[in-house]
This record gives sequence, structure tokens and C-alpha cells, in this order.
Amino acid sequence: MELNYARLDPELAAALAALPPNFGRIDRGNLDKVRQVMAGQRALAPTATNVVTERLLVPGPDGEVPVILYRRSSAAPQAVLLWIHGGGYILGTAEDDRARVIAESMDCVVMSVDYRLAPEHPFPAGPEDCHAVLTWMLANAEALNLDHGRIAIGGASAGGGMAAGVALMNRDRVGPQLLMQLLLYPMIDNLHATPSGRYANHPVWNQQTSFNAWEMYLAGTPGLDASPYAAVSRANDLSGLPPTYICVGSEDLFRDEDIDYARRLLDADVPCELAVFPGLYHGGDIFVPDARISQRLTASVLSALAFGLGVEVL
Repeated sequence: MELNYARLDPELAAALAALPPNFGRIDRGNLDKVRQVMAGQRALAPTATNVVTERLLVPGPDGEVPVILYRRSSAAPQAVLLWIHGGGYILGTAEDDRARVIAESMDCVVMSVDYRLAPEHPFPAGPEDCHAVLTWMLANAEALNLDHGRIAIGGASAGGGMAAGVALMNRDRVGPQLLMQLLLYPMIDNLHATPSGRYANHPVWNQQTSFNAWEMYLAGTPGLDASPYAAVSRANDLSGLPPTYICVGSEDLFRDEDIDYARRLLDADVPCELAVFPGLYHGGDIFVPDARISQRLTASVLSALAFGLGVEVL
């Protein structure tokens, strides 16, 4: 099935013409090259102002886990968001501009995790790294000037999927109480067995690339047998999870799996806010941050996080 590009938001659609041919086609053969290109783009990316950056090494399950702590200067213990970057479980770093923007936009510390990536380190390496950082963060809250009673977890795309998996893992291991999970178009269904998942030509992150990424992350194709900590769509019990915010675009491969997850959370008596943005393709808000629909998404995300942590958007 083919997605009708006429449904894309015009401001976001215009950006697609500038992308190189075969953009978004990622597999094991070209992964290293894609990583090199992304590293070059990060070097040129602007950084948010008024944010102090601190790099730390946290004890992990198989060695130290690098993290980047973003915060505005504050004397009082601050609420904290454990942030997990996106990249299909195979790309990206803790140097995530959205983490900087969140830290700049409210009185909240953002701790971004440089978890191990697949295929070199398939599941469960990434979630175990993130859970170790969450546990360490709570144990060291006083030294870090964090409010241990106001902790959220979140991420975008695969980072949102991993955040959801870590929240589930944290529930089962009776870890620190989370005030909320903030999931931006999370990648949560390794089967994409939904109406939106049937389309092969989604822009930026298409069906085949997504299946390739899942294969690398899961070190194979376990299908319905995939761990719910890797693909939370496979989870049977969603009770006891923290209040949740989910957003996704109407033209995103992940649209229906995210909508279904929100419905299942509500069925499990987990408070859940769901926002579906018309005409938005996957990551469109990052490609065209000044587009009106992108600004609406950003405002929605910041508002939800501020409400969940009990802080104000600055």
C-alpha cells in the first residue's frame, strides 16, 4: 500500500524535496555511513542558550554509561526527566537538541542517556543501560540537586519506545516511582501490524527501514515472542504504569500502534493524554521546527511535561 502524500502538511511536505535520493533507507550495509553523516550534522547544530551541560559516567550493567545532564542554574532541588534519544535503536547520541530545548524551557533537569546501540549491542543492552541510570539517579539525587519525588521518563521515536519499555521494566522491578512517561511518536510494535503500518512509503522512516532496525535491535525476528521490554505492544499487562502523554502524526508509520497503546493504557486505568497531529510525518517537527504544526506539537509536549512534573513552562 502507498501513502497519499497529498495528506501531508504543506509546510512539512516542502522539506521533503530537499532530501537526497533514498533518504531514510537504512540497513546493515549502509548503517555506518548514515551514522557518519548524522555525526557531521550534529557538529553543525545550534545549541540552546541558558543551559548548563555536564557530562557524567554512570555505573551500568556492563561498564560505564555516558550521560549528559542539561539544566538551567537553580539552587533548589529540581524535577528531572530521564531522556532517551531516538534513532531506531541503531542511531543517535545523548547530544539531543530536544533535551536541550526541554531543559531551557522549564525548571527541570534533563538527563540524556548515551545507551548502547544495536546491532553491536542488541536488546536488552539499551534498556538495561537506561534503567541503571534511572536507579543511579535516584540514589544520587541529593548530590545532583534533584527532587527524587518528581521523576519522569521520556523519549522520541525509538527513544519513546525504549522509555515505555524501561517504564514497564521499572514497574516490574519495583523501581523508583515515576510521575509520568512522555512518549513522542514512540516506536513500539516490531510487527507494525496496523493499518498505518501497512503503508510502505512513509517519508523519513519507512516500513522496510523500520523492519530492518527492529531486526538489528532484536538480533533476529522474534515476532510475537519479542520481549515487551523491547516492544511494549507485546505487553499483556499495562496496569500500574505512570500517567502517560503520547503524541504522533497522522501520516506516521507508528500512528495506529501509538493510538492503540494509548487506548490500552486507558483500559488499564492508566491516565493517558493522546495528541494526533494532522499532516505530520515521522520527525517532521524536527525537519521543519518553525512550521505551525511543529510549533503546536512542541507546545503540547512542553505543556504536558510541565503539568506532569508540577513546573512552569518558562
